[in-house]
Amino acid sequence: MSAQTGALAQRIAAQLAAPVAPEVTAFAAALGAAAGARAVLFYGSNLRTGALEGVLDFYVLLPGTDEPAIWPRVSYHERAHDDLTLRAKVATMRLATFARAAGGTLADTTIWARFVQPCALAWSADGEAQDEVVAAICAACITAARLAAALGPDRGTAEDYWRALFRATYAAEFRVEKSGRENDILAVNAAHFAGLLPLAWEAGGIPVQAEGERLIPDLPHWQRGVILKWWAKRRRLGKPLNLLRLVKASTTFAGAARYAAWKIERHTGMAVEVTPFRERYPLLAAPQVLWALWRHRRGKA
Repeated sequence: MSAQTGALAQRIAAQLAAPVAPEVTAFAAALGAAAGARAVLFYGSNLRTGALEGVLDFYVLLPGTDEPAIWPRVSYHERAHDDLTLRAKVATMRLATFARAAGGTLADTTIWARFVQPCALAWSADGEAQDEVVAAICAACITAARLAAALGPDRGTAEDYWRALFRATYAAEFRVEKSGRENDILAVNAAHFAGLLPLAWEAGGIPVQAEGERLIPDLPHWQRGVILKWWAKRRRLGKPLNLLRLVKASTTFAGAARYAAWKIERHTGMAVEVTPFRERYPLLAAPQVLWALWRHRRGKA
């Protein structure tokens, strides 16, 4: 391991070891044990705020290499804690696939773009699993930083490069967020991104010079062309792949009915009974629920 890679790994290991609420740790441990997982990552807005309300976001990373063509598998879980019901949306996939996606060898853009952002290792099976997760997150940072160098200016602030990266990756997927989401990401995670870019560049073999706050990555024209060609393929496949995952999730999202019922009640105040039929066939049950929601809103008007 080079000094540059070692420095990035130390930073990532410290980030992943950041403490999270004990309720989150317990939830992650339960998810990991039930799935026979290697590790469970916790991410999203609840990681930043420390809140337990809303939906907690987890990635459950399994052993082995036998992965479905379209991953991850998404599910919804609830866990009682004192007088509070904790809710979680869980993505499940193989740790080996996660690592390959993080390194940019697969067509996927979601893993390295998501996990260059903050996350915590909420549970792991052993020290070897911890090391594998650290290596995967380092790879995600290097992949994202390399593309940021190719998409960004010849010289600029770290924020200039990160904005170029997130603007491009958001445009490559079906997203509901408003434009300018990249500014929100950088604003709320300023401490996380501070100093990360040059560290990831050096670990990825891209020397960098600094002139005050402006960075100058040493990216030859030919290397920029290689990276942009790599990105062009993934950009073209981004929306089709995203659509396939949405279609799969619509039929395989375990707990979809309970998740939808909670969301509807939270946002409208209308309680939705989760019957066995609705639990098993959420798509077939959707028109009835939408009709009831329309009547509920009309009654409140």
